[in-house]
Amino acid sequence: MKITEITTLLGGHIVSGKARAYTSVRYGFAADLLSDVLTLETEGILVITGLCTLQTIRTAEMAEVDCVVIARGKKVSPAMVDLAERTGVILIESDCSVFKASGILYEAGLKPIY
Repeated sequence: MKITEITTLLGGHIVSGKARAYTSVRYGFAADLLSDVLTLETEGILVITGLCTLQTIRTAEMAEVDCVVIARGKKVSPAMVDLAERTGVILIESDCSVFKASGILYEAGLKPIY
């Protein structure tokens, strides 16, 4: 599923990685516990979270996550955008809850990791 499609489905907008908007991801994972994200060993991952911190971006980089959706209408900081740009992580802001975003993307065909 392309990042542009995800953004549209979630009524969100890309705040980092706009040049990679046509990148595709294959799997979705929802977590507010970043240590769970670090256990993922799959490529082509999108993570949906309500955690809006620099640690979220650092975790995504370490786990080789392609895209992070920041849910619950939270706004990323300029420092998060800068770090995401430097590390190649695509960031999307969405007003959806983590639950709603997960359901929308699952229904649209994004596969769960497990």
